[in-house]
Order: sequence, then C-alpha cells, then structure tokens
Amino acid sequence: MKFNNRRLAAVAAFTLVAGLGLTACGGSDSDGGSSAEDGGSSSSGGGDISVTFLPKNLGNPYFDTSDAGGQKAVEEFGGSYEEVGPDAASPDAQVPFINTAAQQGVSALVVSANDPKAICDALDEARDAGTKVVTFDSDTNPECRDLYINQATAEGIAKAQVDLIAEQIGDAGEIAILSAAANATNQNAWIDLMKTELSSNHPNIKLVDTVYGDDDDQTSFDKTAALLQAHPDLKGIISPTTVGIAAAARYLSTSSAKGTVALTGLGTPNQMREYVKDGTVTAFALWNPGDLGYLAAYAAKALVDGDITGAAGDTFTAGDLGEFTVGDDASVLLGDPFVFNADNIDDFDF
Repeated sequence: MKFNNRRLAAVAAFTLVAGLGLTACGGSDSDGGSSAEDGGSSSSGGGDISVTFLPKNLGNPYFDTSDAGGQKAVEEFGGSYEEVGPDAASPDAQVPFINTAAQQGVSALVVSANDPKAICDALDEARDAGTKVVTFDSDTNPECRDLYINQATAEGIAKAQVDLIAEQIGDAGEIAILSAAANATNQNAWIDLMKTELSSNHPNIKLVDTVYGDDDDQTSFDKTAALLQAHPDLKGIISPTTVGIAAAARYLSTSSAKGTVALTGLGTPNQMREYVKDGTVTAFALWNPGDLGYLAAYAAKALVDGDITGAAGDTFTAGDLGEFTVGDDASVLLGDPFVFNADNIDDFDF
C-alpha cells in the first residue's frame, strides 16, 4: 500500500515543539486522579476564545501529543487553553468534565469520545449553553457535536494495518486484534473494516480473537500474554491503539514469541522506537497526533468565530497546516496514515 506523505514537512516542523511540550500537558498524578471539580487540568495563555481539550484519559502519550498540538494552536491565535479528563477511559467518565466546562462557559470543547452515545446528553447541554463541540480521534454520534476532526478515513486506517500484518506474516496464518475499550467508536469501526478487508482480500489470514486492553498498559500487557497462551499458532497481532501496541511490544520483546509473532497497529515513534530497533516490531502506522490536535483547535476557533458552521463545503485555515474543507456529516479529514519503520523512525520525535 502506498501512503500519502504530503504532510511530512508539517510533521517534521511540529515534532520538535511537541517533544518539548509533552511535559507541560496534563497527566495523572501518582497519588490518584484529578477530579472534575478541581479541573484535572493544565492551562496557559489568555484571550477571548477559551478551548478545553478532553481526551479519553490523561497520562496517555498519544493524547499528551495531540493535546500539545492543540495547545500550540490556541497559543498561536491568542486564546486560552485547558486540558481536563479522567485517569481511566470509560464510557461515562468524561461526563463530569463536560458539565464543568459548560458551567464555566468555555468557548469550545474538543473531545475524544470514549463512547458514541454515553456523553451525548452532556454535550447537548453544553451546546445549548453556547459551547461549540469538536470531536477528534474518536467521534460521537454526529448529532451530538458541531464538527468531527478525522485523523484519516476509517477505510484507510483499516487497510493500512491489514496490509502491514499481511506483509509481515506472508499473507497467511492466524492473527488476533488487541483493541482499546469495547465501546470505543473509532476502534470498532476500524475492526469491522479490517474484518471486511481480510475476508475480501486475504483469505488465508484467519482472525481468531479480538480482545480489549481498555487503553490501560498493564491490562493490554496481560491480554497479550493471554492471547499467546490461548492461540499457540498465532502469527500476528494488530493493535490499533497506541497504549495497546506499546504494551504488546513490551511483552513480546522479552518472550519466546519475539521474532515469530508479528506485531503492528497504531503507535507513536517515541513509544515504539526501541521495539523497532530490537526487532520486535517491523513496521506500524499512525498520523501525526500533534497535527490532529492542532487542526482540532483551529476548527474550534473557526466555529466560535462564525467562519464555519459545520456545513459541507465550509472552508477554514488551520495555521501552518493550511486550508481544510468540511465534508459530509460535519467532518474534516487530516490526511492518510504514515508507516514508520527502521529506515525512518529516527526522523520523528513525538
């Protein structure tokens, strides 16, 4: 499969900033989680437009990077930035944070949804209170938000991962999927499409199991061990979640399955670098999560300013990333996935 590299320049320009900014982004404290009442947040900047980022959970390197991109954008246009969120990703864990943001009268809320329906009532109340709602990474039902920033088409993401595992196992054998939460909108869409791609174009690959690590490192690590025990003939694992693929790689790297069970999916270069270099992982894919957060923040600004409404055909400029057009279902596409491997992984820092 060929991948669109048209944003590599933007990736390279941003990665230094993202790398420097990760420690400033919200993460969970060692002594427990942040509450909605105390904000559970980091903030910076000032201005008329206030943007609150609500990831699936804090302390997740993927969202550290995406939210750093959002913070960079908000600072560029002179708004105020805040990041809040639960420590653990669960369907209703985001609701208190949505309610608090609405009560505070924030201009825009940028959310990666843990569940397509569970947070809809809270988002509707926030919108009724005048807050613009942008989803990114993982969508809600379309009627629950004003705009969705899609990291790549679901079809493209699914095909990329299937193509990678097929290449790595010789297009034959048993594979399994290690997903995030069972309710995650994006994960389930990708898995359905991966199943279709496998049945249509890879008849000699058999998907024998799908398990859920809940975007938790230890749970994902344990699920990987259980998969190998339950399926002794397993040839490969696809993990379409940054937490899952890193945990699976950590397990495989010290197990007898290293080099015999292939692993691919969606990960960040900084998480996966050591596992690519030691031969545990050959190649994996992702978009630039920093660009995703950056685009989401500028989309939120365009909504607040009234430059767009979310109608198909609306256009807006997202800083250094250039101009974007709103598509069907009030969605905006960042671009195509990019494959990382030993030849290029040291070119990136996020």
